[in-house]
Amino acid sequence: MQYETKFCVNCATALQWKVMAEDSGDVSRLRCPACGWTHWGNPTPVLAAVVENDQGQVLLARNAMWQPGMFGLITGFMEAGESPEAGIAREVLEETGLQTKALRLIGCWEFLRMNQVLIAYHVRVDGGPEDVRLSPELVEYQWKTAQDVLCWPSGTGYAMAEWVKSKGEPVRFGAFRPNNPNPDPDPAKWPVNHWAEDARFVVAPRLD
Repeated sequence: MQYETKFCVNCATALQWKVMAEDSGDVSRLRCPACGWTHWGNPTPVLAAVVENDQGQVLLARNAMWQPGMFGLITGFMEAGESPEAGIAREVLEETGLQTKALRLIGCWEFLRMNQVLIAYHVRVDGGPEDVRLSPELVEYQWKTAQDVLCWPSGTGYAMAEWVKSKGEPVRFGAFRPNNPNPDPDPAKWPVNHWAEDARFVVAPRLD
């Protein structure tokens, strides 16, 4: 659920749409007419984990609020004072009962519908399928191989695609919700457009 900010967090005055000069020019934002506080509406960072066991399988879980057949990555919010690496290790432990032994950054993607930025890690864990202990937020899980998994063309699905690619397997996309049409991946995001001068880089989006 998303909430709308209507009042100033500093003085509780009702916010108003006001145009002010910023680095990019005149910008209309919700601002406080009393104390000048601005509601920037910055995206919230969300951590995501492609959790892999020693058998080369990835863990997918179903949130208690999702319909049957919907499975995704382990995700969660950072806590104040922790690093992204510590945050994702904590989330994996809290939501699955599995200890993280190694991790690497996969990448970052926007999730515009929820005004979030996703920070995705490839996480290697101790333990096998029998060691999973789901939190109350999750009701079901499954382990999939890179050959079997279907990626979804949004947010965390692109992190999954990068994991499948790293395993040397062809990336296949499908609908996140069962029985929905299979959408194609965003061509701006997949396949990744690497920079011709140095393949360690990706081509930056062109700004007007």
